[in-house]
Amino acid sequence: MANYQKFISGFQVNRGMLTAGAALTGIGALIGLTGTVLVGVALASAGRGWVQHLETPPSELAARAFQQAKAASQAGLEAWRAQAAD
Repeated sequence: MANYQKFISGFQVNRGMLTAGAALTGIGALIGLTGTVLVGVALASAGRGWVQHLETPPSELAARAFQQAKAASQAGLEAWRAQAAD
């Protein structure tokens, strides 16, 4: 009975198995975390390579899209004001 601890109404837990299970769970979590980090590094590396091979840098594409959105917003505002003035 050295490995067992008695709890409420005869419920017994094998502490050795409980400890081993907790240790294995912790080890599995660390292995899973390591795998997640490796996947993240691989995807980041692939993404960097893809961006470097683009003809137009993403910052330029974003600036162009921003300018287009600004022009569209201004055109909409002017159309609204022209309609409101009528």
